[in-house]
Amino acid sequence: MKIRIYVEGGGDQHALKSKCRAGFRMFFEKVLPQGRMPSIIACGSRNKAFSYFCTAIKQHRNAFCVLLVDSESPIRNSANRWDHLKERDNWNKPDGANEENIHFMVQCMESWFIADKECLAFFFGQGFNVNAIPDNPNIEAVSKADIFNGLKNSSRNTKTKGKYGKGSHSFDILSKISPAKVREASEHADILLRILEEKNK
Repeated sequence: MKIRIYVEGGGDQHALKSKCRAGFRMFFEKVLPQGRMPSIIACGSRNKAFSYFCTAIKQHRNAFCVLLVDSESPIRNSANRWDHLKERDNWNKPDGANEENIHFMVQCMESWFIADKECLAFFFGQGFNVNAIPDNPNIEAVSKADIFNGLKNSSRNTKTKGKYGKGSHSFDILSKISPAKVREASEHADILLRILEEKNK
C-alpha cells in the first residue's frame, strides 16, 4: 500500500522543505523496507499540514494517508489523538480518517532528539554539554520550552555547529537519530512506527 505522510515542518522555503523531506526519509529508512518508503509531504505550518491531509484523504483513497504534527502540549491519558486536536486546535476529524491516520511528535519534533543524547553529542562535537539536556526518560512529559532551552544551552559553546537552530540543525539531526531509541522513549513514536511497519507488509 502506498503511504503518504503529511508533515508539519519545513517552513515556506523550498530548500528547507527539501531538508525536511530528506530528514524524515532517512529516519524512516532505518525502520522500513528499502524501496517501499512513504512519500513525505513537507507542509510548512501546522494548519497547512491539516488542510493538505484533509484534501489528500479524499483524493488518495487507495493510499494510506498520515498526518504527522507536534502535539504542542501534553496529551490527557484518556484522550485519543483526534480528541486532543479537537480540544486544542478545534480540528474536526475528516470523513474517512481514524486514529491510525493521525500521529504526534510529542510535544514537538525535538522531543525525539533528546531520546538519543549520544547522537546529539556526536553531531555538535566539542563543547557540547550533555548535562543540559532534560534527563526525563519519558520524553513526552518534557515541555517544549524545556526541550528548546536544553538544546540551546547544551550547544551554545560548541566549536563548529554553534547554538541549536531549528532551521539550521533540526533536519540534519533527525536524519541521524536512532528510531529504536526514539520509540523506546516515546509511546506515540512507537505507535507511528508500528503502524507504518504493518502497512508496509
